[in-house]
Amino acid sequence: MDKKDPIGKAIWDYHTHNSPEDIVVESDLIDDDFLPIDHLMRNFDDFPKLEIAAMEHCTGRILDVGAAAGPHARYLLEKGHDVTTLEVSPTALRYLEEVFPKATHYSTPILDFNTGEYDTILLLMNGIGLAGTFNEVTPFLKHVASLLAPGGSILCDSTDVQNVFEDEEGALWVDLNANYYGEFKFNMKYKDSESGWFNWVYVDVKNLEKFANEAGLDLTLLEDDENSFLVQLKKQL
Repeated sequence: MDKKDPIGKAIWDYHTHNSPEDIVVESDLIDDDFLPIDHLMRNFDDFPKLEIAAMEHCTGRILDVGAAAGPHARYLLEKGHDVTTLEVSPTALRYLEEVFPKATHYSTPILDFNTGEYDTILLLMNGIGLAGTFNEVTPFLKHVASLLAPGGSILCDSTDVQNVFEDEEGALWVDLNANYYGEFKFNMKYKDSESGWFNWVYVDVKNLEKFANEAGLDLTLLEDDENSFLVQLKKQL
């Protein structure tokens, strides 16, 4: 298996009962965290509030971006939807192809993907983070929007992480040279597999609406949960 595929290896270990472990998530700004393997393999009953709301707004032909182990694909397939997954992890892709043969699967990165038109595009588990940096969110959304069928929508969630960097008086302690407080670098580790450092961005809803408008999209806030939120993006008429 690929030594740079920690998520895929964790999924496959769970699938094959090979002593699966949680994934270690290193950050350049905050303490190490863990991505529980059970969360990757969750069923609808374990979906958080925002994901349940997203499922209720899925219609037509659906593109699940960054599908991982396919928890959303599983639920949507069970409901009879036409589902396409996009997952760059080769081992996770192998799992998706084996477990969900009724779906269509691609391994192309989203920014290189130009196949088909979709009524619903899912960017869940902070899928907007795939843009990488604050300045890349608008071009990222423009590309994703180019995959929408007429009347289609993008469903994405994100988190305003400002509170992570506030002291007791509410002042920000994040590096003053930083472009935006939601920009991180992460590195994922699982057993002998390591992703290498990559950029990831969390965007607050005000800035996300600005970027959406720049990309020709209208934003509707569908649900919020503390500092996290789910939005629907549609092409402006």
